[in-house]
This record gives sequence, C-alpha cells and structure tokens, in this order.
Amino acid sequence: MSHGGGAPRPEGVNRTDTAVFGRERARLVTIAYGIIGDLGEAEDVVQEAWLRMRRTHGIEDVAGWLVVVTSRLALDVVRSARRRREDYVGPWLPEPLVDTTGPDPADRVTLDESVSTAMLVVLETLSPAERTAFVLREVFGHNYDDIADAVGRSPAAVRQLTARARRHLRENAPRFDADPTRHRAVAEAFATACQGRDLDALLELLDPDVVLRSDGGGVVSAARNPIVGADKVSRFLVGVAGRISGFSTRPVRVNGGVGALTFRGSRLHSATSLTIADGRVTAVDSVLHPDKLARTRALLDAPN
Repeated sequence: MSHGGGAPRPEGVNRTDTAVFGRERARLVTIAYGIIGDLGEAEDVVQEAWLRMRRTHGIEDVAGWLVVVTSRLALDVVRSARRRREDYVGPWLPEPLVDTTGPDPADRVTLDESVSTAMLVVLETLSPAERTAFVLREVFGHNYDDIADAVGRSPAAVRQLTARARRHLRENAPRFDADPTRHRAVAEAFATACQGRDLDALLELLDPDVVLRSDGGGVVSAARNPIVGADKVSRFLVGVAGRISGFSTRPVRVNGGVGALTFRGSRLHSATSLTIADGRVTAVDSVLHPDKLARTRALLDAPN
C-alpha cells in the first residue's frame, strides 16, 4: 500500500479515486469521530484527507490509504486537544449525534455501540495511541500493519496498545442491554418522569449506582462533577426540571442509543444520552454546551 507523498497529480482527480472516497466517506467520518469525539473536527479531518489524496500520485489502495491518513490526522487532533480537555471546566462529553428519524436498522448495532456516549467517555481515558488502535482494530477490524502505519508504531507495539485498551475497556466499559424495544420504553418513561418531576418514578427507573455527567464547559450552568447514586441523580433531575421555565422533553436517539432532548420553551437546552442495563438507567450523559448543540439545533430547524 502506498501511503507516501509522491508527485503531484495533474489538475483534476482520478474519477475512480473520487468514487472510492464517496463510498468510504461515512466510514472515515465515523473512524475520526470515534478517535476525536467531535463530529465537526472529524469532518474537517476527512476533508483534509481528501485534499491530500488529490495531491498524491500513485495510490495503490485508495480506501486503505484514506483510513491511514484519516487516522493519523485524527490522532494529531486528539494529541493537541488533550491539554484543552484536561483544563476543561466540569466533565467533558463528546458532541452528541442526534437522530430523530426513528429506529436504527439492525445492521447498525455494532457501529452504534462503538460511538455511544458512554463508550466514548471511557475511550477518553485511553492514551491517544491506544484509543486510535482500539477504534481501528476492535471497531473496524483493520489489520495491525495498517494500524501501525497510522499510529507510527511497530505492529508488535500496536498489538500491545490494543491489548491494554481492551483490558481497560473490559474493566470500565458501561453495562448495557441490546434490546432496542426495551430501551425505548425506558427512555420514554424517563422523559415522562423528568417532565412530570416524578421523583418516585425516577427512582424506579434509575440503577442504584447510576452516574450523571453534565457538560456545560463553564459556558452554561451544569454540575461540575459527576453525580452518583439513584437518590442524588433523581433529586438533581427533578430540581433541574423545576428551575427551567417551560421545561419539556422529547425522546430521540443519541449516538445510536436512546436519549432525550430537553427544551426551555421552544429553545433546545440539552441533549441527553441514556445507558440502560437490566431495564434501568445506569448512566445519564447530558450535553448543555451551546457549541456542542449547534448541529442539533440546525437539525431541528431544518425543513422536513
């Protein structure tokens, strides 16, 4: 596989290469998002990979080349963002990917689990190289040689990176069910309980060890530390509902899983992702940061 620079192309780009990029673009964005946790930056990375492809002559395996270059660029972004996230005010959560169009097709299950909010929170605790290796190997099934090319390590080192990441995820990954019908029922009940400020109903829905994280980034009011335990989380949620005038909720899919949008009157207030296991909510991850909600606001404002 040729991943290097090479002579510039003549003006224009090979139609076959363009077609390959078109077919691979969605997968490349998902890879970059899995590594970075920000869809806007993931799209920028894929666009940069496209521009580099246009300038590179003699690529033998265009799809493989694009994966490697996209992963390298995403890894660079994560490395540069690491200090910013360490200084972030309150919990850092990934930009939510909100879909209001209905249930996912069955063949999206593996992909959805890979970019769930709770999973991305755990991935954030890995080193950039471990995170990249894990996403490429465990989520997308790429071989160790190509991953080595992407992260700048030997294949043997990549095996070690992946093994460490796998162990870490095994110990810290969130519990979840794989029953979408049950998930939707719990999510709808959760939204109803929040909107009705029904403390007892929330206590029934929440796992005893539930964790709530809210990301305001210091820009808007949000809990500065994770809240743990059904009693504390339920009281916090009821308190939030009581403080927001015109509070209402709408069940949606967030990062392929169930969740809800919260509105203050007609204005979007937050996007919340729920992790559910054994019929109860084990994690509540709410994004309130206005910049991270911009894409969702645009989606809601778009004509049907």
